[in-house]
Amino acid sequence: MAPKPCFIANWKMNKGIAEAERYVKDFIKRYAETSLAPSRVIIAPPFTALQAVSKQVKCGDFEIALGAQNVHYEPHGAFTGEISAGMLCESGCQYVIIGHSERRTLFGESDEVVRQKLFAVRKAGMLPILCIGETFEDRRAGKTWDRLQAQLSAALTDDLMKMGLAENVAEWVIAYEPVWAIGTGETPKPGEVEEIHQQIQAFIRKHVGKGIPATLYGGSVSEQNILEFMEMPNIDGVLVGGASLSSETFFKLIELGVSEKQ
Repeated sequence: MAPKPCFIANWKMNKGIAEAERYVKDFIKRYAETSLAPSRVIIAPPFTALQAVSKQVKCGDFEIALGAQNVHYEPHGAFTGEISAGMLCESGCQYVIIGHSERRTLFGESDEVVRQKLFAVRKAGMLPILCIGETFEDRRAGKTWDRLQAQLSAALTDDLMKMGLAENVAEWVIAYEPVWAIGTGETPKPGEVEEIHQQIQAFIRKHVGKGIPATLYGGSVSEQNILEFMEMPNIDGVLVGGASLSSETFFKLIELGVSEKQ
């Protein structure tokens, strides 16, 4: 059975506490006034707004989950400016974005760091939103799948399986987000994304074998292109950046996406 469509709002470094509260109140109001088929909605605000958003989503009668944009792999220590998995749990987080292209490219996070973060998130009982993606250079050289496979292999190690940390992999989210499409307005063709999602799912089936996570596309998602992506059977949803900063626009994307999957 196909997973429920999944929609993630990654606010990145935007919105303070008051603005976050207004956003979620408006979003919940739109949900209450519209009859939508079941979907999985995750909002990932900046750290300072986590508790405020957590309180807001708990007040609604809808399935809206709280996600964090990042985590440190150590449980505590002298890591100025970082945040631990335990702190995120205490703030009400259910999901954590790991390996986002901006973390990999702007902050130099290696595949090994992403692996350690995945372990930390799973040990804390939260669910990962594992991001993978190729650069324009990879794409031009015809090495897109080579790069994606390397990222998956680095994260989904034998140790993860032996420790039982992948038993609930069907509840995870994997987001394919080509680095060259983030914030550029450029996107791959939906058929290309569909093929890549099939490869990702086949990899999980072969190397983990505990079910298939929701497989999302991320990268310049908009009202103009979401239907083309969501009509593909193996694109289960979208990870939205800039377009998620407006509650009206993000809700419209969900409406369009859910309607295409019905």
